[in-house]
Amino acid sequence: MRTMHLAYDDGLRRRLADNLGRRPVIEGSTEGLRLAAVAVVVVDSDPELHGVDPGTVDAARLADIPGADVSTLSGRLDGVAGGPAVLLTRRAPKLRDHGGQWALPGGRVDPGETALEAARRECREELGLDLDVDRLLGRLDDYPTRSGYLMRPFVFWGGADPELRPDPREVASVHRVSVRELCRPDSPRTVTIPESDRPVLQLPLGGDLVHAPTAAVLYQFRLVAVEGRDERVDHFEQPTFAWR
Repeated sequence: MRTMHLAYDDGLRRRLADNLGRRPVIEGSTEGLRLAAVAVVVVDSDPELHGVDPGTVDAARLADIPGADVSTLSGRLDGVAGGPAVLLTRRAPKLRDHGGQWALPGGRVDPGETALEAARRECREELGLDLDVDRLLGRLDDYPTRSGYLMRPFVFWGGADPELRPDPREVASVHRVSVRELCRPDSPRTVTIPESDRPVLQLPLGGDLVHAPTAAVLYQFRLVAVEGRDERVDHFEQPTFAWR
């Protein structure tokens, strides 16, 4: 499928919404888990305007990646923009949980709010991005994380070039990862770890490897929303650094 030729237009919006609406969403159990919501925000991107990663690479994080030749990785997302894309953040390094890691906008669901409300709130708080309900394209399957959450992903049409005002207390940088990059021929890849009999999912993006749970959501977005396939991803494992 020639995903690299997709254009950011009404046809793409209909395609994503139709593909997401064609299959029933699989909800997981929250028993023993806290509910969290994340947003896959679909925007447009320009390879020159959005193609440079301004972040600082944490060498210790790269050293923790299982099954990778660290000498081949830069830890950066340079060159991943161009055409329809999704927003991916690098978490602020001083955050208590998963500082410096790649993440989708999102967080825990507060008492009295729905998961959809939480996803929209987190976009406002993290990115300064206000997404009306009519921008919702659909949902992906719940994904239970090793850190104690049931992650509920929502897919939004973000607009071609929304104004972003990331909160530096939570977000070190924001990146536009093209659908083309999500569909690289060497993606996804899996590795094994001694701590689990499940394969660890890795998505090669730019000069880095993004792992589940974020990678699981992005991979299912590719399979279901973009390619129109009915695939699950909850069997994929996370690296041990995501368990904490």
